Amino acid sequence: MKNTVCILALVVAALPSAWAQDRIYRCGNEYTNNAAQAKERGCRLVEGGNVTVLQGGRAPNASGGAAASTGSNASSPASAPKVSAADQRARDADARAILESELRKAEAKLADLRKEYNDGSPQRTALEMRNPQGYIERTAELKASVTRAEADVAGIQRELARLNK
Repeated sequence: MKNTVCILALVVAALPSAWAQDRIYRCGNEYTNNAAQAKERGCRLVEGGNVTVLQGGRAPNASGGAAASTGSNASSPASAPKVSAADQRARDADARAILESELRKAEAKLADLRKEYNDGSPQRTALEMRNPQGYIERTAELKASVTRAEADVAGIQRELARLNK
């Protein structure tokens, strides 16, 4: 009986080491347990907790088929649906048209605000004649609105410039 308890204790002590994982290294978005490859690529050791890795290859795309991961587009995941060049050009043209429309609206709004702001001297209303503080507050609000509208126009122009590259 004593011998059986010793053997059982040894088996129980050996079980966790059988379940333990090898050292796992993270190389960007990839994981490996090959220490030589990890050292060569400058990967970092993953510590704390277990890592579950599923073998890659083919993943279903939006149409239900399988998309081969060729690695040609490193910025999109392998499971992302592939878009033809013509479709992408059409999408880019649509985005450009939307941005140009938004730019025209933002520029019109900015022009209206600048006209109303009148270089810091907006037209006083009858109520503001009797209440000078209201005029000061409205002038400050107009100035802030002009600044926001200018930032909107500049942001849309940056997006258009980025799209035209």
